[in-house]
Amino acid sequence: MIEELKRPDRLDEDRIEAIKALFPEAFPDGRFNPQALKELLEDPNEAVGQDADFYGLSWPGKKQARKRAASAPTVTLAPKPGEGENEQSTRNVIIEGDNLEVMQALLRAYAGKVKLIYIDPPYNTGNDFVYRDDFKSSTEAYLEETGQRDVEGLLVSNPRTGGRFHANWLNMIYPRLKMAHSLLMDDGLIFISIDDNELNNLRLVCGEVFGDENFIGNIVWQKKYAPANDTVNLSYMHEYIMVYAKQKKYSDAGRQIALISKMARSEAQNALYKNPDGDPRGDWASDNYTCNKTAEERPNLFYPIIQPKTGKEIWPSRSRVWAYSQIEHQKHIEEGRLWWGINKENETPRYKRYLSDVGGVVSDTWWSHDKVGHSDEAKKEFKALFSEATDAFDTPKPTRMIKRIVELATTGVDGHIVLDFFAGSGTTGQAVMEVNDADDGDRRFILVQAPEASKPGSEAMKAGLSTISKVTAERVRRAAKKIKAESKADRGFRVYQTTPSNLRKYRPITVQNVAELGGLDFKGSGALVPDFNSQNVITEMMLLEGFPLDSRIEQAPEFSDQVYVVSHPERSHRLLISLTADKLLDETVEQASQYPKDTFICLESSLTDQSKIRLADAVAKVKTL
Repeated sequence: MIEELKRPDRLDEDRIEAIKALFPEAFPDGRFNPQALKELLEDPNEAVGQDADFYGLSWPGKKQARKRAASAPTVTLAPKPGEGENEQSTRNVIIEGDNLEVMQALLRAYAGKVKLIYIDPPYNTGNDFVYRDDFKSSTEAYLEETGQRDVEGLLVSNPRTGGRFHANWLNMIYPRLKMAHSLLMDDGLIFISIDDNELNNLRLVCGEVFGDENFIGNIVWQKKYAPANDTVNLSYMHEYIMVYAKQKKYSDAGRQIALISKMARSEAQNALYKNPDGDPRGDWASDNYTCNKTAEERPNLFYPIIQPKTGKEIWPSRSRVWAYSQIEHQKHIEEGRLWWGINKENETPRYKRYLSDVGGVVSDTWWSHDKVGHSDEAKKEFKALFSEATDAFDTPKPTRMIKRIVELATTGVDGHIVLDFFAGSGTTGQAVMEVNDADDGDRRFILVQAPEASKPGSEAMKAGLSTISKVTAERVRRAAKKIKAESKADRGFRVYQTTPSNLRKYRPITVQNVAELGGLDFKGSGALVPDFNSQNVITEMMLLEGFPLDSRIEQAPEFSDQVYVVSHPERSHRLLISLTADKLLDETVEQASQYPKDTFICLESSLTDQSKIRLADAVAKVKTL
């Protein structure tokens, strides 16, 4: 297959588009790069060679970053019952762990399911941190950050004097953006906060991951309301929010379909609409009847119209023709949409645009502090919730800004999932709840935050908030209490953490380890690690089978043995999970046969040959551990 792909001239357009949808980074500058595709399809466990020299953003470690993005999950997620809120009914999730590992663990259950991703990653100023991404041990990150192991940390400083300054940041962000791309719905959007330090690199790497053609825009956020006089040259008043689509949509006529909703109109905007002629259709505003095209560019728009009062023939300027075709113009006359002035004496008409027709307002790329908040407002918001730990975060984002993003990129009636895998202070969780409160929406959030230790001696540490992830959860909990009691908004969340997989790691037999493996007793060991935790196994099986974290887990009373049932309203079948070590009772096998559409998961050692045959004939799938 790879050899065939080296000859793009032999591929038809549909096949090229199919490859581009799956591997947009194989098309730098819009041109198919077979070497890049070959690297993407390579075994991630193979040794890393030298990067090929093609057009595009290149940096030391890029090939290894690609392999990290393609790596299989090294951890799973374990529930932390009692640390959430309204855990039995909520569909919201907060996860403690390295965000790359978490997204890899979520991939089977959430691929193509997330409508909106907002992230506020480290800006790489030289004073902040980047993720180390060392997977020698899948649990190192969590254990070290929670004080359970005295090893080097998950987050490392990235000073400008350290060498490979930008490469370190790119090696961190690239695999995470790759996972984000996989998790987004086809019409999903990602909004990324950034400043000037990595703005250009982010644009290039997003172009590679999402495709340049899916760039939506770059929003400028006015983060300060007054300049700072203690700066050397310029006082930075703004940051950026870069926006990409998973895949832009087009109508059959080739027109782009909007993925971003319009904003509600303000009273000031509505006040521009009047009704000076008493039109029964209500208030209206006049709009220009010409466009910025020339007669040479649009000859079909260069034609005469008749002034209704004088009967005079009116021609547009050759440098600025009519905005509408003759057919459309005739329709406007019939509908009474032309405005010639109160006494019908104007030389050229204007188009009557009714308030009832216009709907919302298209968002612009300039977000001023008075409309979406500023940095100082964000700090005051956090202080109001955490008066005992105001030093937990230096640069939170204002809730008003994240709420606008949620409003623009999601709807309240489709159960859209909002993911923030640099959750920080938890502003995104609060924003989702408040937007749901405003429109009775059913959006859900997934927040991911590394259990990074709070600053030693800080107010947060003294208040018992030992990790940033604890602050994240507590922020959401406190913000939820501010929402009015009668609100339909989901104010709860479940908490999960990364944990080692319950499945034994496959080790191929080699000359080096044959002696060691020969001394192990594999008989009856099964696929699970010794002393496994049943609840953790159920969660891992749930994710591996594509069931999301807000699935319902119950013990099924109709089974003679202990059997757990995992169900979700968006899944057409259920999981029946038995982890009993004893042989399954014949009654249990017979009871399972009553559910032919479900998947039955159990220990290999708990089945007899006869029960295997009976289950295989009775249910859709049987999987053993």
